[in-house]
Amino acid sequence: MVGSTGRVTGAVGAGLVGEVMVHVPERQGAEAFLAYLAVPGDRLTVGTPVVVIEYQPPRTVYVAPIGP
Repeated sequence: MVGSTGRVTGAVGAGLVGEVMVHVPERQGAEAFLAYLAVPGDRLTVGTPVVVIEYQPPRTVYVAPIGP
């Protein structure tokens, strides 16, 4: 899971439990995960591309935005 990419489907930010759809090649599709910010910072809005920094089974990821 670490290094996988996806998009925010429910805002992620301080004090929020967001949601992201992550591409999971092993399962040939995308799946929803609960998401938290990997590094404190600005809120990530719906549609923001992200990368998974940490994975906690079964359905929780810590993400960072991709790009500037």
